[in-house]
Amino acid sequence: MVVVAAEVPIVADGEFAIGMEFSSKKAVIKAVKEYTIRRSVDYRVYESEPLTFYAKCTQYGSGCDWVIRVSLISRKYCWVIRRYNGSHTCTRATISQDHSKLDSITIAEAIKPLVEADPSIKVKSVIAEVQSKFNYTVSYRKAWLAKQRAVEKIFGGWEASYEALPIWMEAMCHKEPAAAVHFETMPAYQGDDLVGNIRVLHRVFWSYYPCIRAFRHCKPIVQVDGTHLYGKYKGCLLVAVSQDGNNNIVPIAFAIVEGETSDAWHFFLSNLRQHVVTRDGVGLISDRHESINAAVERSNGAWSPPRAFHMFCIRHIESNFLRKFKAPYLQKLVVNIGYSRTVREYEVRYQRLRECGEAYTNWLNRIPREQYALAFDGGYRWGHMTTNLVECINSVLKGARNLPITALVKATFYRLNELFTRKRAEAEARINAGHMFSDVVTSKLHANQLASGNIQVSCFDRQNEVFEVREMPSGMEFAVDLRGMRCDYGEFQVDRLPWTKYGGYTEHGFGH
Repeated sequence: MVVVAAEVPIVADGEFAIGMEFSSKKAVIKAVKEYTIRRSVDYRVYESEPLTFYAKCTQYGSGCDWVIRVSLISRKYCWVIRRYNGSHTCTRATISQDHSKLDSITIAEAIKPLVEADPSIKVKSVIAEVQSKFNYTVSYRKAWLAKQRAVEKIFGGWEASYEALPIWMEAMCHKEPAAAVHFETMPAYQGDDLVGNIRVLHRVFWSYYPCIRAFRHCKPIVQVDGTHLYGKYKGCLLVAVSQDGNNNIVPIAFAIVEGETSDAWHFFLSNLRQHVVTRDGVGLISDRHESINAAVERSNGAWSPPRAFHMFCIRHIESNFLRKFKAPYLQKLVVNIGYSRTVREYEVRYQRLRECGEAYTNWLNRIPREQYALAFDGGYRWGHMTTNLVECINSVLKGARNLPITALVKATFYRLNELFTRKRAEAEARINAGHMFSDVVTSKLHANQLASGNIQVSCFDRQNEVFEVREMPSGMEFAVDLRGMRCDYGEFQVDRLPWTKYGGYTEHGFGH
């Protein structure tokens, strides 16, 4: 039987002792470093060989006799302290905020659990953790380098990750041939000289087959947004999402590009149209970024009427308005103008804004009404006024944006796999419990009241899919005709709920 020494032994008073065992030389050096940092002392290595580690205090012979010698004992498969003179007797002449042995490698080891749990951890949180653990305040740069080292140790090297991405994508496509992947590369240069037989990754688009298939059962609405990457190499992650008949968010495509340029958005939107969003009559919602507008204009009609209808997020319009006029008291009115469901409602609110100043309405007039107001959108928004859906996905992927590129792509794969699996199980559980129809109708008609238990649903013609809904405590009753896609409440007509025409509702939530 072989007894393996602990990685870093624990001693009650925090001191070393002769005979203490370590699993490796690396563990020895780590323990000596941490001991030295905690006590605000320092040491110099006098011997570091395959079989021996020998160090003395930097003030050895000048008031301190601290010495440690650790050797490899082959028959015990461990490193053992063979000589130790006890604790330091020196004191530091000056108090420093930093320590020479507290390097980025040491910090990286200390923060690995934090980074693994949250790769998006802020550098200031790393500095706080070092302060808490070692009682030193390190520089921002040292903390940043330590975080990058920790990410690399956990998720793989930054350069190696770029080399691994095509291999991983090829393996994924081999298992899932219907997935869509498109790389764009650039020539490699060394100075001004072209390097032959080497290409550099420029952009990559990908969509998994379950996402492609799921979109067939979603509302014909797509929200797109971009978000910055925060790792060693910069760039942007572009994301497209939709929504199914049960209000589930469905991510449908991703891309990593150099930034939110017109060319990058054209690359993303072209691939999205070719591989995922293949039907016509689709609503596209985005912010008012000029590069998106330019990409839509150069799409040869792929993202223009009648094939698609490009509309803007009302919250971004609100933000643009506030930046332009610094008039926070008018923000809500601008948003309400967008949310107007009838022409009359729109005109009343528009006139109210005009009375506050013609400059406000002149600015709003530069945006076509069909791109921001429900009353004029032709129903292509399906009630969606913001890009909140895609921003939710960006939030979910927040930590992944700090990872090397292959780890980031893998994160989208595994998190989507978990999402689809969980949603399928939830849908099947509702079917088995016999609650699917009442769940769907009540959630779509009045989500807030349903949460409070204020709606009762009864089925009085299941074959023709006609239901009666009673609002409590008012007792008001509404008829819901799923087959005719109409209801007394008006929500079917206003938000164009896609039960039948687009096959939006299926037994498995995201489609078969």
